[in-house]
Amino acid sequence: MKSVSISAEKRVDLGKKEAKSLRAAGKVPCVVYGGETILHFAASEVAFNNLVYTPNVYTVAIDIEGNTVNALIKDIQFHPVTDRIIHVDFIELTAGKEVNTEIPVIITGNAIGVRNGGKLRKTLRKLSVRSTPENLPDAITLDITDMKIGEKIYVRDIDSDNFDILTSGNAVVVAVKTARNAVEVEDEVESEDGSESAERLLLTLLLQNKHEKIPNHWFR
Repeated sequence: MKSVSISAEKRVDLGKKEAKSLRAAGKVPCVVYGGETILHFAASEVAFNNLVYTPNVYTVAIDIEGNTVNALIKDIQFHPVTDRIIHVDFIELTAGKEVNTEIPVIITGNAIGVRNGGKLRKTLRKLSVRSTPENLPDAITLDITDMKIGEKIYVRDIDSDNFDILTSGNAVVVAVKTARNAVEVEDEVESEDGSESAERLLLTLLLQNKHEKIPNHWFR
């Protein structure tokens, strides 16, 4: 998995007052869990732009005053009004030790079903996985070139030799659906056929009963 480096500083105090001061200075209070000790630090809010506002997932090399820790973002808290990042939790990575995270799904190819008028529906854009750091993939890539209308790819269809997928195997990742306009066209044809059949039946009855009085409500 690709890695991004950020520089950080140790937090001296851990109270709300210090956290508020850090945010006012454009910094984000952070915590790293999962190692021998819990690490508290702060990093520039700008440093998270390429980590948070992207569909990609990266490992993070955190340089805390000369001590580098490799980690994954576990949780992000945003301000309810401004939507600014106010806190980030990390999980420390250790070689050979499994971690849980989410990996993006990348769709490639132009499905046959889409070329024939179908509509592509992406249900899952990320999958939960468990793996050691060295086996974490950058993304899970699915080639949909051969998919026809009505076909689906389930989580259970994905090969994952070096990692475990935690998302339910029955979940649909991507599907090719019948386009709505195609359904509407079919409905219109059926409606027209039905109208023609009704008119034909009425004409037959009129001819068969030409000497009888035809009820007025037939013509309403």
